[in-house]
Amino acid sequence: MRNKIALISVMFCFFCMGFVDLVGIASNYVKADLNLSDSVANIFPSLVFFWFLIFSVPTGVLMNRIGREKTVLLSLAVTAVSLLLPLFGETFPIMLCAFSLLGIGNALMQTSLNPLVTCVMGGGGNLASTLTFGQFIKAIASFIAPYLAMWGAIQMIPTFGLGWRVLFAIFLVVGVIATVILATTQIQEPTSQAMGQSIGSQFAGSFALLAKPVVLLSFLGIVCHVGIDVGTNTTAPKLLMERLGMGLNEAAFATSLYFIFRTIGCFTGSFFLRALSTRVFFLISVICMALSMGCLYMGSEQWVLYAGIALVGYGNSNIFSMCFANALQAVPDKQNEVSGLMIMGLFGGTLFPLAMGVASDAMGQAGAVLCMAVGVVYLFTYLKAIKS
Repeated sequence: MRNKIALISVMFCFFCMGFVDLVGIASNYVKADLNLSDSVANIFPSLVFFWFLIFSVPTGVLMNRIGREKTVLLSLAVTAVSLLLPLFGETFPIMLCAFSLLGIGNALMQTSLNPLVTCVMGGGGNLASTLTFGQFIKAIASFIAPYLAMWGAIQMIPTFGLGWRVLFAIFLVVGVIATVILATTQIQEPTSQAMGQSIGSQFAGSFALLAKPVVLLSFLGIVCHVGIDVGTNTTAPKLLMERLGMGLNEAAFATSLYFIFRTIGCFTGSFFLRALSTRVFFLISVICMALSMGCLYMGSEQWVLYAGIALVGYGNSNIFSMCFANALQAVPDKQNEVSGLMIMGLFGGTLFPLAMGVASDAMGQAGAVLCMAVGVVYLFTYLKAIKS
């Protein structure tokens, strides 16, 4: 019974982890409200994921000191502050601070929450499948964010003058509830082998793991996964506006469509990963993504663009879990350190949008799609790192 309660508590936190994906639709509304260019507007998603580069490995060290559960609680507190700030205004400095704190909180959360799952599961079950189910819960938050923003923007009922920013208020309430639930749940954690080591040696030991080919290749796989994820999240509405002449509120459905199919992918993936080998399912996923890049690059009709968005949503939904689990299982005695390195790979959410913003300013949204296609090509090469 206690394990079930702990699992529910952890899965609730996965929902909060999905708050970070509001950055895609939010950056489009900020762009429209503040009249920004693509390259400037893409600073917001880039800024969110920049902090994964800075905080992920230190969070792995922090977990060795205070434990995984307390680190998740800290991440929820930082996330709550990030959601509170936009309620006071929509100026450029406020949104920069809010997105920065959202990135810091999510870096702390993703680094600590994934290893916490191994404590709840007690070493049993399929780790990739369980992490994928967590991603399914996360995707629910991701795909409702655009709907909350659209609902607030058209103000079907009073939203206290917040407009699309009402989604921050709603997610803030959910975040507080998740914090209370986790704080009242006891989860047994293993004692870290790094407790007696200096902070410097822990940092060095973490980065030394990149010398292991499977860890390095998994890290790069996550860089590409997140780059494509954030890139699609940000670019899909722009594609519809550019090629179909849609307005922003109508085009925002593209982001929801992406996350609908990501949600479906995570849910079905948790079953497929028990029935199929990881290598086979990974190949199927990347083929879906390759087909999607063709649709998004060449498509000029609504059904083709929607098909491309759906395919990349489904194909990209389980890449993170498979890369993450592959790395954790390769170095089982260094899970905190490996987790820090893998989450540092979310820095791809900074690299890709910056390159895509420059490319789209130069040659339209087709340039942004080409940037994402580079990540898909790499994921084909990652297959050799998957043993089964």
